Amino acid sequence: MLKIKLTLATIFAAGALSLAACGDDHKSTQEPGNTDNPATPENPEAPATADVRVITTTANRSKDLTESTISFSKGDNMSPSTIKLNPSEEFQSIDGFGAAITGSTAYNLLKMTPEDRTAFLKQTFSPTEGYGMNYIRICIGASDFSLSDYTCCDTPGIENFALTDEETKYVIPVLKEILAINPNIKILGSPWTAPRWMKVNNLTDLQPIDTWNNGQLNPKYYDDYATYFVKWINAFKDNGITVNAITPQNEPLNRGNSASMYMGWEEQRDFVKNALGPKLREAGLDTKIYAFDHNYNYDNLADQKSYPTRIYADADASKYLAGAAYHNYGGNVEELNTVHAANPDKELLFTESTAGDWNDGSNLQTRLVDDMEQIALGTVNRWCRGSIIWNLMLDSKRGPWRPGGCSTGFGAVDIADDYKTIRRNSFYYIMAHMSAGAKPGAVRIGTTGFTTNGLTYSAFKNTDGSYALILSNRKSEDVKCTVDDGSNHFSATVPANGVVTLTWK
Repeated sequence: MLKIKLTLATIFAAGALSLAACGDDHKSTQEPGNTDNPATPENPEAPATADVRVITTTANRSKDLTESTISFSKGDNMSPSTIKLNPSEEFQSIDGFGAAITGSTAYNLLKMTPEDRTAFLKQTFSPTEGYGMNYIRICIGASDFSLSDYTCCDTPGIENFALTDEETKYVIPVLKEILAINPNIKILGSPWTAPRWMKVNNLTDLQPIDTWNNGQLNPKYYDDYATYFVKWINAFKDNGITVNAITPQNEPLNRGNSASMYMGWEEQRDFVKNALGPKLREAGLDTKIYAFDHNYNYDNLADQKSYPTRIYADADASKYLAGAAYHNYGGNVEELNTVHAANPDKELLFTESTAGDWNDGSNLQTRLVDDMEQIALGTVNRWCRGSIIWNLMLDSKRGPWRPGGCSTGFGAVDIADDYKTIRRNSFYYIMAHMSAGAKPGAVRIGTTGFTTNGLTYSAFKNTDGSYALILSNRKSEDVKCTVDDGSNHFSATVPANGVVTLTWK
């Protein structure tokens, strides 16, 4: 039974997150936070007969990650509204769910008192004292949510590689605190740009371009840039932090971010097969490489459609790729099914989403269920092994952020000027609900039976033999159903405009 008492003054709810691709590709809304919500609702002790752990959140915040329990039903199950679990039908394994620890997030966390920070991080990442988020994305160099513009090798010559203050004073200390709470955290790294001395204006003229944004990687520096990745991974390893996966380029089709670099599919194919993949293997690193790391619609560039699938067609490149990563700033989540159908042996991972002023992203009333349907359940039900949203924490000014980047987004949580009062937005809730149910190594399993418009769900079997069923309901009325795993059954209610996580053995 989860009981958390935070020393944070007040946690109030609202609705979304922040990132590099500020825009209006996917509109949606939500209302301002309610400062009257307690840090964590007091949860009653489970009665001795309780069998099922229930976590509930509603868009009107009458339930705010509220815990309760259900007992198994007696007798035969005759309910016509039964969701039947089918453990013999297995889909993908689950790696995890979480958020990005950017330089800005780390800066904000370190402005908190140690006691408040520990309480928040335990609530977020502890598998026993919190919700157990377990996948973190970090930046390889600067992003639009960094404290400065930089890479780890700004002086020409790969021998000049070194971690900067942003890593050593901010990101790494926070990661160490999180790993002390949950040693099984997975970490994904993504660069926004290569060092400027490695960049050229285009691959025809090959003229140096001394800018943080735009430009392309000069092919003559493929080996140096691959070495850059190896050095970066090993530098984190030297600090006790294992990087489990990387992407070669964040948003490779986005030329306009505060830090950015264009990398078409043919470039990424050549870089991976001729330099990055071989260098990682030569260094004895088993770090996964995920291709692409951008939008479902490939930014509407006809020659970039099916970006990862085109790379997989090259066997020499494909052998180094675990799979592909996606964002949702353009296009339809159904693209995940298309990519999986073409490449069923490759993994899928959702690595970034945000919300902000352009979609009224602090409004839980409209964001909560929509985000569950699109970012959490929507990606997992289309073969993603996990889902990671953007900044875990931003301040009251939506930052710190770099000029030219996103200045109107939200964190999964936002912290007030006192660095104590926290507002949880919808992305926090959806990651908490997913992490509390589907643990690392879980397998998504089949279901049959009851469905109704507005109800979305997914079932999992965890490595300890427990089951999880996570449901969202966009209807304006409650949905009642019976859950049956073949051995036990029980009745459950998914409230109107609400989300429920059910776990049991």
